Amino acid sequence: MKYTTLGTTDIRIPRLCIGGMSFGKVFPDFHQWVIGPEETRAVIARALELGVNFIDTANVYAHGTSEEYVGQALKNLAVAREDVVLASKVYFNEGHLSAEAIEREITGTLERLGTDYLDLYIIHRFDYDTPIEETMEALDRLVRDGRVRALGASAMYGYQLHTMQNIADEHGWTRFASMQNHYNLLYREDERELIPVTQRFGMSLTPYSPLASGHLTRETWDSDSVRSTTDGTMRAKYDRARELDMPIIERVAEVARRHDAPMADVALAWLWAKGAVAPIVGCSRPSRVDDAVRALDLTLTGEEVAYLEEPYVAHDVVGALPRPGDKPIPGSTTTRA
Repeated sequence: MKYTTLGTTDIRIPRLCIGGMSFGKVFPDFHQWVIGPEETRAVIARALELGVNFIDTANVYAHGTSEEYVGQALKNLAVAREDVVLASKVYFNEGHLSAEAIEREITGTLERLGTDYLDLYIIHRFDYDTPIEETMEALDRLVRDGRVRALGASAMYGYQLHTMQNIADEHGWTRFASMQNHYNLLYREDERELIPVTQRFGMSLTPYSPLASGHLTRETWDSDSVRSTTDGTMRAKYDRARELDMPIIERVAEVARRHDAPMADVALAWLWAKGAVAPIVGCSRPSRVDDAVRALDLTLTGEEVAYLEEPYVAHDVVGALPRPGDKPIPGSTTTRA
């Protein structure tokens, strides 16, 4: 396994991250394709065997049961706390990013994971209702008292991230070390502003949906999988751009054939070529971990990267929450990646 460090911290992470959205109980108002505790343990066990010890989850995933399953798996596998990098998130909860909410939610997250600290605590979205100073001070307090080692941010506009980092600097508070943004060959809007801001602050990119919810793993748009037939979030994120995106999918398939490799390997290799540090991959069974690790052996040429990117055209923003008064953003009310 290849390793690097998270942003400007000393936290050592692998070049892949296991996504916890695949874990948890099935609820009518959440994903129907999540896996149970035994399956979760099997996935995590295989990931650890292969050196992928970076696990990302969130308080909202399967209503907290994702965190519970991850914690149970690590306990049952007798994994030493220092041998795993745990990340979770806060925002999709009462009070969003208020100081009170952050304090309440970190307590619940730590209890569910069965640990007394997180390696990385991520704000799941930008909060329009809470003063930035209140949020950043509350997050910094968690770092100072040892409950969190580093801070991260997720889908937002570039100016929002820049403002939050500057406010942290002005007050001597902890900056964000990572950005978990929506980024893949079918969605590259963050290249315009957000990613340059992350580079300015030395942040690590840990993109979610690296395979575009499976669209970059097959030559056809539709699939008969449980996720494809039940996941409204996925459809909201991608279906409206289907005609724009099929030419890109065709090129991914073409490059994959040249390398005698699966399309997923090409999609992940493109992200590493673009500077992503640890794409977050969802794995519903242990073999999916092997698939993701195998992709590390594929390196694309500059010509191949350019060829894959050429058909891309501008897309509607998907991921960041709309600013007050703006029109709704596709997928923004259901996307909790």
